[in-house]
Amino acid sequence: MIYVVTAFLWVSTCLYLILGGADFGAGIVELFSKKDFKERTRKIMYNSIGPIWEANHMWLIIAIVILFVGFPKMYAQVSNYLHIPLVLMLLGIIARGTSFTFRNYDVIKDEWHKLYAVIFTYSSVVTPLFLGIIAGSLVSGSIDNNATTFLEAYIYSWLSWFNVSVGIFTVIICAFLASVYSIQSVKKEEDKVKLRKRAQIYTGLIFVGGAIVFIVSIWKNIPLFDWITSEIYGFIAVGLATVSILLLIKDLRKGKDSFTKIYAALIVMMILFAVSYSHFPNLVLFKDGSTLSLIRDIGAISTINMLGWALLLGSVFILPFFFYLMYSFNKKQKI
Repeated sequence: MIYVVTAFLWVSTCLYLILGGADFGAGIVELFSKKDFKERTRKIMYNSIGPIWEANHMWLIIAIVILFVGFPKMYAQVSNYLHIPLVLMLLGIIARGTSFTFRNYDVIKDEWHKLYAVIFTYSSVVTPLFLGIIAGSLVSGSIDNNATTFLEAYIYSWLSWFNVSVGIFTVIICAFLASVYSIQSVKKEEDKVKLRKRAQIYTGLIFVGGAIVFIVSIWKNIPLFDWITSEIYGFIAVGLATVSILLLIKDLRKGKDSFTKIYAALIVMMILFAVSYSHFPNLVLFKDGSTLSLIRDIGAISTINMLGWALLLGSVFILPFFFYLMYSFNKKQKI
């Protein structure tokens, strides 16, 4: 049953990065839009994320519950050493959610809406930035479980060049997802052309951001390249991601939108798989070489069994309705 729980943890993380990432990316794309297209971008992005924007956090909640219930030692260690970026990420989620609600549902339209827009867009950058920093901290060996000072334990555990580069790369991925996903939510060809060009730009930035992460990993002696190339599955994942990027660019240039969402999701899935597979089942890599494992460092077996059954039964009831919501949402009127 431990493999069932682990699979749910990976899938929930992956779905949060894809669906929640596109959600965050809506604010990022709006922030970096040209002034003459910013208001139109705002409407497009709102129409794109619309009714399911808050439902995306379900995947984050599932991942947190799995860690809390099934892997208490791991949950405690991560929450302890990375409490600063975790709090900043959660504050970003709260600020983004409240500003989005006030901006779009407040009956009175006044100067406050400018402030709501600023909070929404900048928190859309801050949240995935710290999400990526946290992810980088887990595998970079920057967490020092033998630290004796506050800076060593709670600042240098996450504040490093590699972790920040992963955070920036995560921001780029979110903007990339939002730019691709928003294309099918508009009906004007003029809007589609602009969104396709923007999607091509963010696709190119993925290469740039990925290259920066690799360069920093070499500089800081983090074996990122070895993780990806040590197993044949890593090569396969990288190959699929590369093919998906090429097909996506081809379709964007030709104005074909039927499979762009699939390509974008596959790219993100393969990136996550390539990085995480090689050191599975180790999820947290400490500075002294010790690790926290998803197989070894688990809660009571009875708890894992109950958690596994709860996830299986819950998915039977929740997933069909969630994907029906997405299906219904995709059928909505385009703007």
